Amino acid sequence: MSKGDARLEFRGLMGGLYRISEWIMRLSVINVLWVICAIPFFFLGFLGMVAAAQQQSAELFGQALILMAIVAPFTLFPSTAAMFTVARKWVTGDVDVPLFKTFFRGYKENFLQAMFGGLVFVLIGTIIYVNYTFYLRQSGTLSLLSVLFIVLTFILVAAMFHFFSIMVHFHMKFWQLIRNSFLITIGNPAMTVLLLVGNGIVLYFSLFRFNFLVPFFMGSLIAYASFWNFYRIFERMKTLSEQKEKEAAEKAEQEKAGADADQKADRGGDEQWTESGQAPEAADQGEDGAPEDREPQGRQTEA
Repeated sequence: MSKGDARLEFRGLMGGLYRISEWIMRLSVINVLWVICAIPFFFLGFLGMVAAAQQQSAELFGQALILMAIVAPFTLFPSTAAMFTVARKWVTGDVDVPLFKTFFRGYKENFLQAMFGGLVFVLIGTIIYVNYTFYLRQSGTLSLLSVLFIVLTFILVAAMFHFFSIMVHFHMKFWQLIRNSFLITIGNPAMTVLLLVGNGIVLYFSLFRFNFLVPFFMGSLIAYASFWNFYRIFERMKTLSEQKEKEAAEKAEQEKAGADADQKADRGGDEQWTESGQAPEAADQGEDGAPEDREPQGRQTEA
């Protein structure tokens, strides 16, 4: 290997390390901003985890969860929407977007929809939890209904991720966002499972293995993976829609071409009758001079 090749290889290696360090910086900066803008939620979560680790009463941990659910729509959801705004830029190819400006612009633009979305998702989650605990305490076959609410919980979580992705990617009314988030979740089961498994792995390693990921990488990794998943679904739906439109246009062109061919055939028969130089009565006279009851010559040819 020549010195020139070695120098090029070294530059390539350093270039790869530089790109890795850039992504580490991007993910960590956005994650720190996400935590800061939702600090009341994470503070309550920290207190709950400390109570659970010290094996204190479960009532204290439950109170922390209730307070987290109360503050989440006003802190966690707007902050998460801002984080998804940056993740959307990354997934769509704009990796050099200004981080602070994009984050806080997304926070401002999506605050109201994110807050109302948080209220809706927290309310639905509370209803699911109450029903789950109720049926879990029942005996017999009624207790099996608790499994249904576990499935509904997974659907709700996946729909919540799609809610953020749709909100930052489209300009829609609030209830359209809610409806489309559930439709995309239910209509794409394979991608929904992939979304839940991927984000579940990030949550597991962040909460139970490497806690330093929580303030620096957990949220940004989940946002990137979630929007990537949604964008794959959107691109596939867009391709299918374009194919259907293309097929419909080709079918319309074929029908139009067939109609034009029929019209030309009709005009050709009329021209052939005109070139005969005789009126219908004169052309169809019999030997005795009386007109015969039959079709014109041009129509006979067409038939």
